[in-house]
Formats: sequence, structure tokens, C-alpha cells
Amino acid sequence: MDLLNRLKEASHTSITRSLQQEMVEESERLLPIANVGRIMKQILPPNAKISKEAKETMQECVTEFISFVTGEASDKCQKENRKTINGDDICCALNALGFDNYAEAVTRYLHKYRANQSKVGSNSFENKAQEAPTISTLEFTVINKGNSSLAKSS
Repeated sequence: MDLLNRLKEASHTSITRSLQQEMVEESERLLPIANVGRIMKQILPPNAKISKEAKETMQECVTEFISFVTGEASDKCQKENRKTINGDDICCALNALGFDNYAEAVTRYLHKYRANQSKVGSNSFENKAQEAPTISTLEFTVINKGNSSLAKSS
């Protein structure tokens, strides 16, 4: 009887450790929720609030999207016997997955970024960060809550 109880306890402890490890791995896989919330707030009016549930949902969605695109880019690199994913691979992956509009915007950003990097040359890291293009050059479609019309914002 004592042996049976020990086996049950060991099994329970093993399962608990396994679940804890899965939870840690899941939280390490997700983008930081503070960053996700900060990005979400940028598009909203200053007095708008975002629920924790909305941030967590967006956190899971953007993490999955990034994983999806990165996986496609990784497959392309493996087929070409390369070990490093670059910006062009991400653009190709976006196109291959049907995100053509995103691919066009990311390609434009990548070209501007590379042009700025070549201009900066051997300047300090701080100057490079200041001269890098911003994501504000991308266009996003925003659906207003009050009506069904779409509004473009840059």
C-alpha cells in the first residue's frame, strides 16, 4: 500500500512539474504583454482603455502570426541550404502566405532601412538608431466602432 501511495505522489509531482514547465515555455514564447499593450495604445485615442483579456488575445495572435511567417521563411532557407533568415526571406514568406499588402509594405521598409544603413556607414550606434526609418511609413486599416466604414491612417 505504501508503495502505491509513493507511486501516485511521484506521478502527481511529475505531472505538476511538467505543467509548470509548459507554462514557463509558453510565457517565454509570447511577446511581452507590456510591449503589445503599448503598440495597441498608439493607434487608440488617449483616453481609450484596453482590457487585460484584449491584450492577452492580441499577444497570442501576433506571436502566432510571427511564428507562422518565420516558419515559412525557415522552410525557404532550409530548401536553399541556408542557416540565416534575412529580411528578404520574411518578405517572400509574407507573399507565399497570401499577405501581399504586408509584403509590399515590409519590402519598402526594408529598402529604406538598408539605404539608411549604407548612408550611416561607420557612424556610431546612436546615430544609426536615430536615422533608421520608422514604421509610421506603413498603412493600416482601422475599423471605426461606431460605423462600418473603413478609415485609412498612416
